Amino acid sequence: MPATDVRFRSFRRWLAGAALALAAAIAMPAAAFAQVVVVANGSPITAYDIDQRSKLIAASTHKTPARQDVIQELIDDRIKIAKAKSYNFEVPDSEVDQAFTNMAKTQHISTEQFIQAIGHSGISPNTIKARIRAELTWSQLVRGKFSASLEIGEADVAKALRDRSESQADVAGYTYTLYPVMVLIPPGSNPAAMEAKRREAENLRTRFVSCNEGLAFARALRDVAVREPVSRGSADLAPQLRDMLGSIEIGHLTAPELTAQGVQMFALCDKKESKTDSPLKGEVRQQLFAKRFDAESKRFLDEIRKQAMIEYKENK
Repeated sequence: MPATDVRFRSFRRWLAGAALALAAAIAMPAAAFAQVVVVANGSPITAYDIDQRSKLIAASTHKTPARQDVIQELIDDRIKIAKAKSYNFEVPDSEVDQAFTNMAKTQHISTEQFIQAIGHSGISPNTIKARIRAELTWSQLVRGKFSASLEIGEADVAKALRDRSESQADVAGYTYTLYPVMVLIPPGSNPAAMEAKRREAENLRTRFVSCNEGLAFARALRDVAVREPVSRGSADLAPQLRDMLGSIEIGHLTAPELTAQGVQMFALCDKKESKTDSPLKGEVRQQLFAKRFDAESKRFLDEIRKQAMIEYKENK
């Protein structure tokens, strides 16, 4: 995964765990929920906003957060978005919706199932999307404003590698050419039907011994989709997928994985060694980027906090 996605990837993992562990909401009077507690740069924060954010934080940390800490986090979200608007920058709804959908995919459920799961826990999709919008907005704003200082050069990576261990600097990576192969599962299929599709995928994997013949064979099958090829460096892959690709031969399929759309596999059709894109270098580059991003983000947030107009409607 590219270094610029580090911050949001971390948030996505946090929220995926939170959505499954949220406690059931306790009903409160509508008037109490609608009460405006604080206004940040003209944007109201209600008791409902505080209640919803508190549940997300509690679910991720397994601790009840202090109310003022929750309010401060919501204030930060508001002033981040307000600052972005001053630069005429806004994250489109489509991007927020896609990020929300991707959260469901990481849990191997549909968007509708994800909404239903959080709904049972008393959490509104709009609450999660508001958090997504603030994270995306801030990440893109900081990256755009401080792009020069956030750039990680090869010299920076080489120095970090030398500091860690010179012997690791020569570890090679690979560039893979992959064809996603999906055995489609109709929506609403029962467990027996899903198991049958998994067996179909296993059978296809057994018969798949070369990309030229195997891809043509797969395309001719009913309910099987072969996507356009993608090229991925080993540094950009999750360790689990990287290990999986390292254990199979060119011209074969990876093990089937059940997703919301069907049973997915990847055909490994090319593999080239690349010392300029090793997993170790990718890891170091991400660490360096995250450190610089955190420093610039903290400094910038401290700056705009001083400029923000905050009006409390109740005693803190």
